[in-house]
Amino acid sequence: MKQLLAYLFQYRISHMVELVGNSRLDPLPCVESLAGKTAVITGATSGIGLETARLFAAKGAALVCVNRSPEKSLLLEAELKERWGAAVTTVICDFSSLDQVRWASAELNDLHDPIDIFIPNAGVYYTRNTTTPDGIETVFQVNHLAPFMMTWLLMDRLRAEGRARIVYVNSEGHRFALGGIHLDDLAWQHHRYTGLKSYGAAKTAQLLTMRKFQQLFDGTGVTVNAMHPGNVRTNIGAQNGEAYLRFKEKYILKNALEPEVSAQALYYLSAAPELEGKSGRFFNLTTEERPAPHAADEHQVGPVWQKSLELCGLL
Repeated sequence: MKQLLAYLFQYRISHMVELVGNSRLDPLPCVESLAGKTAVITGATSGIGLETARLFAAKGAALVCVNRSPEKSLLLEAELKERWGAAVTTVICDFSSLDQVRWASAELNDLHDPIDIFIPNAGVYYTRNTTTPDGIETVFQVNHLAPFMMTWLLMDRLRAEGRARIVYVNSEGHRFALGGIHLDDLAWQHHRYTGLKSYGAAKTAQLLTMRKFQQLFDGTGVTVNAMHPGNVRTNIGAQNGEAYLRFKEKYILKNALEPEVSAQALYYLSAAPELEGKSGRFFNLTTEERPAPHAADEHQVGPVWQKSLELCGLL
């Protein structure tokens, strides 16, 4: 409670007004070609990831798509090659398995061409507490630990190449973890689980560990940023049942953006010359914004970083 009150005290009305205003802005334009560049996108068979893969292919990028479904991946490859003549490589990986994340990261490390853009996009939203085969709460593993682990395992390669822009698809949903992350209770055994709080905790962990990655990439030419993609019409949460889907359609998606808008923002963050060298930032689409106080707490970076390494078996 003390920590929660401390975070609430740091909020300012001006910050909230800024947040609301930013949500009404369109993504900034970008006309840069991606020809000759390689982009790695996770979760590219639907929603934001699919539209980003299409846009990047149209801009000339070679694509490496890290997807869970082999069947959907084959359809995506065929579309990108037929419509834009894109070079496409698929790596199959289910983020609910850390062994698969480790294997997929090894595949990415074996790529012949340098990685210019890395977009960890795959994510889930659960209204009930579920656990992966690794014994970790699903939302925390898929939304935070898997991309964290992949970034860590690619770090030496990316540092050596000195060119990548890493853009995490994060969320304003990090604000729902007002009390921070309960590192001693990530399984939610002693705290009431809700979809919003678990999602917020995962996205908060990503923002905190991004700060450490920023330090580790400093001076190498690699940048790492995060973005809120807007309230987007996607199929995230589809496994939560009919009642949730009806609620989502009626209340959440009433004024939702199409995923093409998010894809345009990711394109800008990945290619715009004016963002060269900018790192450790949080964007609402393409507008830089202050994350919530609990997601910018320097005292929490170390503990969350160490716990993430521990859970991923990287210590």
